[in-house]
Amino acid sequence: MAGIYIHIPFCKKRCTYCDFYTEVEPQLIPNLIDSIVKELQIRKDYLQNEIIHTIYFGGGTPSILNKSQFELIFDAIYKMYNVADDAEITFEANPDDLTTDFLASVRPLPFNRMSIGIQSFDDTDLKRINRRHSGKEAIDAVKNAQNAGFSNISIDLIYGLPNQTLTAWEKQIDTAFTLNVQHISAYGLTYEEGTALWKQREKGLVKTVDDDSMNDMYLLLIEKVKQNGFEAYEISNFSLPNHRSQHNTSYWKQQPYIGIGPSAHSYNLTSRQWNVSSITTYNKAIAENGIFFESETLSTNDRYNDFIMVSLRTSDGIDLRLLENEFGVEFKDYCLQNVQKFIKTNKVDYSNGRLCLSSQGVQISNLIIMDLMRV
Repeated sequence: MAGIYIHIPFCKKRCTYCDFYTEVEPQLIPNLIDSIVKELQIRKDYLQNEIIHTIYFGGGTPSILNKSQFELIFDAIYKMYNVADDAEITFEANPDDLTTDFLASVRPLPFNRMSIGIQSFDDTDLKRINRRHSGKEAIDAVKNAQNAGFSNISIDLIYGLPNQTLTAWEKQIDTAFTLNVQHISAYGLTYEEGTALWKQREKGLVKTVDDDSMNDMYLLLIEKVKQNGFEAYEISNFSLPNHRSQHNTSYWKQQPYIGIGPSAHSYNLTSRQWNVSSITTYNKAIAENGIFFESETLSTNDRYNDFIMVSLRTSDGIDLRLLENEFGVEFKDYCLQNVQKFIKTNKVDYSNGRLCLSSQGVQISNLIIMDLMRV
């Protein structure tokens, strides 16, 4: 089993919190599509003919592409890769792109899952973080997608936005659950150094939400998720039964994937690669058959640390039997020794050979993960 990630690094304008590599020059799109198609060909042996079970178009804003541009990429994928008949195929979209005409044009394509970047239904929040849609447009986008026949829809939300209160966040959650979507990803706001929002905070222009309030918002989210029949299968991801993101789950289960496009990452179980974060440099290297990525070979410690980090974030937790099979008794014993203090303080549950974060442990998940890693 393996996955393909396609990075479409274009946005019509940049959100104030975002530190992903993106561009705002749509005239670069046609040449980039040509380069993506060529990279798919150049690297077709990377996954060693593994069956492709997930394809994910992320960004940026993949919904900035038109049908013919998507078709060029799909033609290359299906020509050169072994795609499973039931593969999960997702694209990310901005609400204002999801017009009835756009949805009608892409409906015949192989997409069977959509992830809509809503972030908030509150117009004040949306303006503050420089989103280009309104709350009403977000709701209409979901309904348009459903009316177009999309039945596996995820939405993204952010909590802890500047000045946000617990009551305001509750309203966001309640609105989300009225839309009958199958999946919700909800992330606590982080101020990434160098972003516009980080600079605003440094100048005292925005009021941050304190850590206790952030924890309250998360606990409220968990409560609402359970009330609405969703499962919290990863710290930031929640779904109805049988609607987990298979693509993201493959990351957490450390299955191989190839990342195509500028700044995309790849993993083949023994090494990681990352493409250059520049469309111009990427296009030039692809055209000249040059080097467009860097790579690192992973040590046993690196692979163990990755295993700890991704496993503990999920509801399945760390399977100690699998850990021992993959890394040996020494690594299992190291993990068990370091986790004892968190078990004793009810931050980690230990049963049936698994270590899982408790609701209290989720609030300090990064600390626990760091303590279990080997440096």
